[in-house]
Amino acid sequence: MNLADNIEKVQQRVCAACGRAGRDPDSVTLLAVTKSQPPEVVAAAAQLGLNLFGENKVQEAKAKIPLCPGKLRWHFIGHLQSNKCRDAVELFEMIQSVDSLPLAQEIAKRAEQAAKTMPILLEVNVAGETSKFGCAPEKLLAELETINALPKIEIHGLMAVPPWSSEPEKSRPHFRRLREMKERCEQILGAPLPHLSMGMSGDFEVAIEEGATMVRIGTALFGPRTGPKAATTAG
Repeated sequence: MNLADNIEKVQQRVCAACGRAGRDPDSVTLLAVTKSQPPEVVAAAAQLGLNLFGENKVQEAKAKIPLCPGKLRWHFIGHLQSNKCRDAVELFEMIQSVDSLPLAQEIAKRAEQAAKTMPILLEVNVAGETSKFGCAPEKLLAELETINALPKIEIHGLMAVPPWSSEPEKSRPHFRRLREMKERCEQILGAPLPHLSMGMSGDFEVAIEEGATMVRIGTALFGPRTGPKAATTAG
């Protein structure tokens, strides 16, 4: 693995996708997904200019983050269980995968205890997949104002993991739906939501063309992960 080359290639692909969409490349943030990557790989990525990293599991992050350079930024991108909310609030600057009102309520409680305001993204199950986490679109719209009213929580946007496909174009309708969902949420709240976290190693260029502000990239940076393939929020 040549990490420097991989980072440069991904950044070039981000710039090219932004060019096609008439967007400023600075409007897209690269989140490096470090699931199963050791602290030394994180440190090497940081030395090469990456500063935003995403983890899928609280326990792995709890062990890893203290061993990584101290000035990095960390987002939680995996399925969060209520009993891990306290640690997640302490470890991460944003939780991207809030998929229910009860989970948002637990995060709000833990954030209040920690005297911390917690930025979150609401995870939407855009394709209605039974195997995926995420809130159903209509349920999210119905509960949006209740979540927004919770203390110590700030909704910064939406996140989604579309169905896996070897053809990136098949993700486009799902990305478009998430962008339209964000616009509906903005109308309900009467305020802009800055982030759309969508797109992974196989489809991030299409996601950028459809308005992604954050792409979650793992494999294209660090190479294939070992172990069984599973549907995750990783990249």
